Amino acid sequence: MNANPQTDPLIGRLVDGRYRVRGRIARGGMATVYVATDLRLERRVALKVMHGHLSDDTVFQNRFIQEARSAARLADPHVVNVFDQGQDGEMAYLVMEYLPGITLRELLREQKRLTLPQTITIMDAILSGLSAAHRAGIVHRDVKPENVLLAEDGRIKIGDFGLARATSANTATGQMLLGTIAYLAPELVTRGTADARSDIYALGIMLYEMLSGEQPYKGEQPMQIAYQHATHSVPRPSVKNAGVPEQLDELVLWATERSPEDRPTDAREMLERLREIEKDLGVFPQVVRSTPAGATVVVDDSLDSDEVTRVMPGTFTAPSVTTEIDNATRLRRRSHRNSVKGGWLLAVVLVLAAAAGGLGWWFGSGPGSLVAVPAVEGMSFDSAQSLLADSALVARRSDVHSLEVPAGEAIGTKPGTGTFLDRDTTVTVEISAGPATADLPKLQDRTSAEVETLLKDNSIQVSTTKKYFTSFAADRIVRVYVTQAGSAEPVECTDGCSVPQGSTAELRVSLGPLPDVTGKTGDEATDILEKAGMRVEEDREYSSSVADDLVIRVEDRPGGGSWQQGETLTIVVSNGPQPVEVPNVVGETVRTAVDRLQAAGFKVNPNIEDAEIPLGGRYWDVYRVRSMTPDGGSLQRPGTTISLTPQFQPFG
Repeated sequence: MNANPQTDPLIGRLVDGRYRVRGRIARGGMATVYVATDLRLERRVALKVMHGHLSDDTVFQNRFIQEARSAARLADPHVVNVFDQGQDGEMAYLVMEYLPGITLRELLREQKRLTLPQTITIMDAILSGLSAAHRAGIVHRDVKPENVLLAEDGRIKIGDFGLARATSANTATGQMLLGTIAYLAPELVTRGTADARSDIYALGIMLYEMLSGEQPYKGEQPMQIAYQHATHSVPRPSVKNAGVPEQLDELVLWATERSPEDRPTDAREMLERLREIEKDLGVFPQVVRSTPAGATVVVDDSLDSDEVTRVMPGTFTAPSVTTEIDNATRLRRRSHRNSVKGGWLLAVVLVLAAAAGGLGWWFGSGPGSLVAVPAVEGMSFDSAQSLLADSALVARRSDVHSLEVPAGEAIGTKPGTGTFLDRDTTVTVEISAGPATADLPKLQDRTSAEVETLLKDNSIQVSTTKKYFTSFAADRIVRVYVTQAGSAEPVECTDGCSVPQGSTAELRVSLGPLPDVTGKTGDEATDILEKAGMRVEEDREYSSSVADDLVIRVEDRPGGGSWQQGETLTIVVSNGPQPVEVPNVVGETVRTAVDRLQAAGFKVNPNIEDAEIPLGGRYWDVYRVRSMTPDGGSLQRPGTTISLTPQFQPFG
């Protein structure tokens, strides 16, 4: 770009037989703005001329014309007036009111951080202008400090409705996304849609910047900043400037909510809240118009700007915007400094304006235009494919096994949700194929730790472990039962099986054999079994083979199967042999008595005291039993010794 504006061939030219171009003010990516004289009405105007290389682009032409129509529909003192729109040969142009002064961006560069009265004055004016636009169904779509004009006479206006569209047509394609990255609402970044609430978000970022002296998001690349808009929440400006009142903190947070539904519905609602804050703080917008004595001016202190016209006092007034220097004085000084700096400063401004316009074109509609990958989780492939197509992306299916996502539903995308990609890039949509199949080997007689690891590696969760006394060694697997998801019937997997991953397993583990307590005393057996985790009950019975008070056996488990710890078992303890009736042998010969008692299982000790009649002698058949101990007919255990006393007179 030529640094000298006087070399511009349009300067000095008469446009459309009416507008004499006097000088160039600024140049952007879409148009150049000149100061011109309207020869018919003899007034200074701003002439906005679309760049020649865009004249064949119907999209840009339509947008250029749209700016004129959008602004012309608005009648508000805080909106730059558009007087005319026309075509001179191949040159399309707009005629707007000429406002010598600076932009809000220049004021922020000079002061960094604005005072509270300045901030409220400027925000009140911007919201008033946008309120009129939103009321007319117009969304600005490019709200930023560069488009807020601070005139030398103190007027504050919002201009450049080149991106404005009706609220009923709110889709912003990659070619139309020309708004400055730093002020883009999250929905413009992620979905490419905009409505009045998108303007509110940009206003919230501007308010943060005026109060804190910097933008909330920074990055080396514009896409880094755009990503932060889509994923982060704007912090309170009081973090950077402790003097910011809580009410304005909350207003910034409200206006910059990531979800449009959580923001003010339009500029009117936000202005109503700002007016309430003004009353709470006792800080009101300062009147910044400089008016000759006796002139009339409309005082705009209502939402609809329909206050009656009032006559100002008959003195020259310039109420202050700040507590130190009034805005009109500041702007005049600023304008004077600009004129002193000369043509080189104007050239720098033009270079910056062109760079900003070029950046907006590059990332909005040029080769750098990117789109964000939308969220498709839970959708069918057809639905996900349609959603990606709406974002100018191509879907490719990939079936992936999943334990969490039902078969047929989308798990996610590669690259992931929120990733910025070039248009027409292929995105892989991962569709759940349900759980994979696990092929398990024989599990019986393996250690429990080995089986648990094997099941875990196959995404099978052990839900229950039951332990039994069995013939297997301790800690060895006896049985395995697997229950598939959605099924109530388990499948035995002891000898191996094929089941879906995500199933649950029940393990039956051996505790080793139940301790053998046969032949132990009842007390010893009870102690051993209780230490093994069993409960013990005792039963007794006669036994001719097991001594008294020794364990004969452990009763089988009721219902069969193996014993588990905590169950109650019964031990059978011996009472010795069962008593039998002693034969009554009194009066019988000693030999007959001995034979009968021995045959009944008793021992015999004849009480033969006469040494002349030895035991077992030949007189046993002669002498009879006089008495016996224990008595005949009593019950005695077999093996009991029966003592016989014979009478020594021969049987007669």
